[in-house]
Amino acid sequence: MAFRSATPATTPPSVALIIVLALLTAVTPFSVDMYMSAFPGMADEFGTSASMVQLTLTTFLVGLAVGQLFIGQLSDRLGRRSPLLIGVVACLTASVLCAFSPSVEVLIALRFVQGFAGAAGVVIARAIITDRTRGSQAAQLYSVMMVIGVLAPILAPVLGGQVVAGLGWRAVFFALAGLNLLMLFGAFFLAGESLPVENRRPAGINAFARSAVSVLGNRRFMGYTLALGFAAAAMFSYISASPFVLQNIIGMSPRAYSLTFGACALAVAVSGVVSARLVRTTSPRKLLLCGVSAMVIVTLLMLLNVTVGGVLPWVTVALMAGFMATVGFTFANATALAIGEVRYAAGTGSAIIGFVQYGLGAVASPLVGLAGEHSAVPMGTVMFICAALAATALSVLTRGHVPGGESDWDDCEVESLVPEAVGSSTD
Repeated sequence: MAFRSATPATTPPSVALIIVLALLTAVTPFSVDMYMSAFPGMADEFGTSASMVQLTLTTFLVGLAVGQLFIGQLSDRLGRRSPLLIGVVACLTASVLCAFSPSVEVLIALRFVQGFAGAAGVVIARAIITDRTRGSQAAQLYSVMMVIGVLAPILAPVLGGQVVAGLGWRAVFFALAGLNLLMLFGAFFLAGESLPVENRRPAGINAFARSAVSVLGNRRFMGYTLALGFAAAAMFSYISASPFVLQNIIGMSPRAYSLTFGACALAVAVSGVVSARLVRTTSPRKLLLCGVSAMVIVTLLMLLNVTVGGVLPWVTVALMAGFMATVGFTFANATALAIGEVRYAAGTGSAIIGFVQYGLGAVASPLVGLAGEHSAVPMGTVMFICAALAATALSVLTRGHVPGGESDWDDCEVESLVPEAVGSSTD
């Protein structure tokens, strides 16, 4: 049998629900960006190295990756609502505990828990969109959500810089707990169940393995997912290195850094709006190809800047903003294209997307600190390599995806994506 889509594409989420879903996905940028201006100070307080402090980011991303893999499959089995509410409550608890961390080792462990629990919001928000929409409508909605959600990386470093300067880095985690509480209220009152019982997938490890194999066996899904994952790795390399590059090398204060970082993040909002408008007349695949190609060019220029260019302040900031602009064309379109390939297992597909995205980000983030706090060369190198790998995955694994007309979505119907053997194997 072929799996049916959970909810007809003619019943898209309400505006209020879109805002709630955007807030749920905002847990990542808020949890990452708000405390980054405190990295040098945290290293001094704990008497540790930059790499150890950066591990608090790495373990958060690892938890986020692993959590999505687990919670995504669970939401295909139990529905979206219950795992979402439990995850948000656990994330709130972990945020409070992070504020009382007595050592960097305890903070590293708690950040894993915070990321694992926060994964519920990220993976289930994507699954709800897939339950309710399809095609170019889904691509537009992902872009709109990204534009709403991009307020987080714009506001987070600015607010975080003020909080850190006035109250210290521990207050950041109390602020995150408050945000988690707001998300909990929104999810409880607005995020109803979007996956009917008859469309839920079987329980058990074997069922999950069959679902995962069918998803991982889709070449185009893996191409779009790896393109997204390597692009995310480039972004998290930039995020992890930027406090040290802009403060220790260029000489910005924590407040100046937070304002600069927020201004660079504004480029994502602008490019996201442009992408959301262009997707009405231009295929998401073409927009994705343009975004990834631009990312390769910008990161190559960044590599030249941090090696032979001497890390010129205005050039560095301009290239950072240019890099973030490419993200607006990459993330939403890659996500929509990837998950559109595996609509029959939206939770599992969303989980694998998240696992790859944040798993590769977790691997890349600590690499930028290998040369110490006063070198930008690792940042430029890792960003360029990741962008090049994103372009390679996109061009090689999605080769031959030439749908009719200007839309990529004729190939994304559930019936054409799910072989009869896969459907019958899970009856």
